[in-house]
Amino acid sequence: MLLKRRRARAGARARYAAERTVDWADERLPVCEGGGLLRKAFPDHWSFLLGEIALYSFVVLLLTGVWLTLFFQPSMTQVVYEGSYRPLLGVRMSEAYRSTVDISFDIRGGLLIRQLHHWAALVFLSAIGVHLLRVFFTGAFRRPREANWMIGVTLFLLSLAEGFAGYSLPDDLLSGTGLRIAQGIMLSLPVVGTYVSMFAFGGEYPGEELIPRLYSLHILLVPGLLLGLLTVHLILVFYLKHTHWAGRGRTNRNAVGKPMFPQFAAGSTGLFFMVFGALTVLAAVAQINPIWAYGPYRSDVVSTGSQPDWYVGFLEGALRLVPPWETVVAGHTVMWNVLLPAVVLPGALFAVLYAYPFFERWVTGDRQEHHLCDRPRNKPVRTGLGVAAITFYGVLTAAGGNDIIAFTFDISLNLLTWVFRVCLVVLPPLAFVVTKRVCLALQEGDRERLAEGEETGEVRQTLAGGYAESHEPLDEETRYVLRTGRPPEPLAPAAPEGGAPRVARLRATLSQWYYGDRVDVEEPEVSEPSEDELER
Repeated sequence: MLLKRRRARAGARARYAAERTVDWADERLPVCEGGGLLRKAFPDHWSFLLGEIALYSFVVLLLTGVWLTLFFQPSMTQVVYEGSYRPLLGVRMSEAYRSTVDISFDIRGGLLIRQLHHWAALVFLSAIGVHLLRVFFTGAFRRPREANWMIGVTLFLLSLAEGFAGYSLPDDLLSGTGLRIAQGIMLSLPVVGTYVSMFAFGGEYPGEELIPRLYSLHILLVPGLLLGLLTVHLILVFYLKHTHWAGRGRTNRNAVGKPMFPQFAAGSTGLFFMVFGALTVLAAVAQINPIWAYGPYRSDVVSTGSQPDWYVGFLEGALRLVPPWETVVAGHTVMWNVLLPAVVLPGALFAVLYAYPFFERWVTGDRQEHHLCDRPRNKPVRTGLGVAAITFYGVLTAAGGNDIIAFTFDISLNLLTWVFRVCLVVLPPLAFVVTKRVCLALQEGDRERLAEGEETGEVRQTLAGGYAESHEPLDEETRYVLRTGRPPEPLAPAAPEGGAPRVARLRATLSQWYYGDRVDVEEPEVSEPSEDELER
């Protein structure tokens, strides 16, 4: 009895202390108000994990990056190598290159951490890119998520800059070749190109200041911006309802899924360890960026068959495909063969990405809030544009390795370059047309499934001697999904010439192009039998 009383008093004291602690914290922090966030619903679908993979790859990048900063020396001062890697003994190199070689061979676990950092960077950029594609094809950028789409595009742009800066820090022959190309891009800027190059490199190329400046950008400025934008991005995901796929009980007014705690938190934590484990296995068994094989950078040497990381491969391909166009204006040479592919093209690409949500809203006149994901087949023009853009990007990326392809398959490099030029013009429109027709065919298939049901695979002979395939009715969930996402009507044609502003006529024309070709997937109407049919 005495022991029970003591336990009861101890329990009461513990509850009292806990209540006092929570009250104290709630007076200073939104502890109780934040409890509702723990029950926020997160839809359960594999496509929503792409953003989490990017987030957890970024966490791995931060952890490994902090470790690497303890040993890396961001200096271009020339030294003589005297480390344990014998092929480089006595070779002059920068301190940046020597410290990277030392990390790889003289620091326990250094090579594993280096490769883990590099693989995490590639997966981070890949996950962001695929996540953006998922958002685009499902229409998750529409109101009220335009700002979050722009933040995502900015994150991708900053990640490209961060990846290029980190790729260039070791000062090896491969990354130095990339920096040489970057300097040529700077010089292609009319009038100000020379000043930009002198500022970036701290004087004549290669200068002594670029590596320290890239190091500051790589570990301070760009990661800080990424962290800030990621925080804002996640806050907006919490504030706005999460998008989800159509289904029974799922509407634009709710979010159906697992509560954040404990189900979603447990699953997401497991995903983090899976990403960490997969990256570690890659770092252990798949060699990447062996700088000791390239050697230190020398401005009079170019690495044979040098290829950048995939995310800047499209710039390399664009530089190789544009003909050698130059124009002399008032004594200044404008290098179109560098300016167009390396400055104008990326600028136009990201301008289109930023502007597309507003362009689609203007064309379609759709200003409603959308929380249900579109099936890509139900938006054939948008899907076609996305596939055309991917095809354009793929051709440029493949063209970035035209010398390797020509050497491997014993093909004329000039002929292969012209083949890529033709493909760059022909394949994207062809991909758009084919994708649009495929989407419309899939819509037609959905309409047939609603009208006739699901094929069972059984074939029966009719009384007339023919053969007919049997069908079974679709379940209610499938019927609901197929009926959802009916495209809106295109805008009414504008008045003839002179009766409406040109902008209104252009908008109506684009709306007709966007929604004109369509297959209305509707529930078939069952008509009542007539009296004659009943008599028969």
